[in-house]
Amino acid sequence: MSGTYETEHEITVSAPAETIFALIADVGAWPRLFPPTVHVEHVERGETEELIRIWATANGEAKTWTSRRVLDRAGRRITFRQERSQPPLAAMGGEWSIEEAPGGTARVVLKHDFRPLDDTPEKVSWITRAVDTNSEKELAALKAAAERQHGQGDLVLHFEDTIRVDGDAAAVYDFIYRGDLWPDRLPHVARVVLGEETPGVQTLEMDTRAADGSVHTTESVRVCLPPGTIVYKQLRTPALMTVHTGRWTIRPEGAGAAVTSAHTVVIDPEAVPKVLGADATVVQARAFIRGALGRNSVTTMRQAKAFAERADAGGAGAEKTGGERAGAR
Repeated sequence: MSGTYETEHEITVSAPAETIFALIADVGAWPRLFPPTVHVEHVERGETEELIRIWATANGEAKTWTSRRVLDRAGRRITFRQERSQPPLAAMGGEWSIEEAPGGTARVVLKHDFRPLDDTPEKVSWITRAVDTNSEKELAALKAAAERQHGQGDLVLHFEDTIRVDGDAAAVYDFIYRGDLWPDRLPHVARVVLGEETPGVQTLEMDTRAADGSVHTTESVRVCLPPGTIVYKQLRTPALMTVHTGRWTIRPEGAGAAVTSAHTVVIDPEAVPKVLGADATVVQARAFIRGALGRNSVTTMRQAKAFAERADAGGAGAEKTGGERAGAR
């Protein structure tokens, strides 16, 4: 039987313990907060206990698992235990704890214990490297977020656009799911490399043409949740952003559907003058990002609309929907 290994990481944060605990407790904000986290959903939710499903990266690989968490608000502790781990793990659990420290600071400790499927040096090294890397990234991001908590409002931008489609919702889903076909379908997409080793979890590298003709490259992990949701997080973002997450939602409406593209962005204030000019402001950056991302999303939705309406009229359409390929559940 494989042995159990333990790790411990800590950081000192110049913020109230209550602020730090609230950030860790709010798993819905994790994709915006923690670099490795792509998407989190509640499976069960109670006052002090919850079951969550997490999609995240580990050593550059997309993984998903479910964890049960117990929240001790009075003691400022959150324990977690994976109920369904992915290879090379057999089991993993741990604890977040926050202790008040002198000078209005707090000490945050993140502990993990894990058991690999077997004790080969390669597997133990892979898991340890992933735990160390992700823990250090998460603690650094937690510190940054907690310390800027009261001044972050202008840096976070959320918006969405919706288009009505007089066609089948499944065809719209298929259009968005088939990102590998976007260079032939979307004028602003120059190149795509799409991978899907785990059904429903995609990696997408894409070259996008901007309005000024320049091309920038992004890398994303996409979580496909048929029949009507695809969420994603960019692992490599354009220069103005430190975080970019998004969600495609396709809802049947009568004989047609409504498709919505939602974006959440965290702006990098240091990049604003470099990208937009020495006198540019965060307000201008918000408008610029809203225009650029919204324009590309609306173009994608209009092309998906045309695709679905042609299919509904008996023209060229989806021969097999993304939902079927990804294993609808």
